Amino acid sequence: MTVITIAQNTPVLVAIDIAKARHEVLISVPGKKRRRRLTVLNELADFTRLITALKDYGRPVRAAFEATGNYHRALAYHLATAGFEVKLVSSVALARTREALHNSWDKNDPKDAQVILHMIEIGNEQFYHDPLVRGTNDIQELSKTHDIVSKSKTELWHRILTHYPLPGSACLHA
Repeated sequence: MTVITIAQNTPVLVAIDIAKARHEVLISVPGKKRRRRLTVLNELADFTRLITALKDYGRPVRAAFEATGNYHRALAYHLATAGFEVKLVSSVALARTREALHNSWDKNDPKDAQVILHMIEIGNEQFYHDPLVRGTNDIQELSKTHDIVSKSKTELWHRILTHYPLPGSACLHA
């Protein structure tokens, strides 16, 4: 019979489904069949509790999540500053993988955490660059502001065109 030996440098895999108020976490430890499930509130005390639990394994940690609005940024920052490898999972790839694995587009947080864990296991993940750590936060915020201003400008222009027809055009409101 073959004996399976797990090297000490094999990482603990952590899949996180991000939400506004709380995050669903699924932890897979090499050599153990059962996975640990946690719910982490979007607050510092729970981030610290999660980081402590992950450090207790005494192994490297690779955490992955799907970026959701800006709700992922605080947790990702704390995981990265704790020395863990932080990865990103594509939203499109997550949806396609969920459909393929579960033969359904129906989603829920625990199911998404399982799919994210599967994607980490097969290596379908991307680099995550924290804007605060990389120094790109200001550029990102300016880009978001420019996008909002551009959309507002277009919306206003469309409202003006709808309510005030150009001279010589047929008036729809008469």
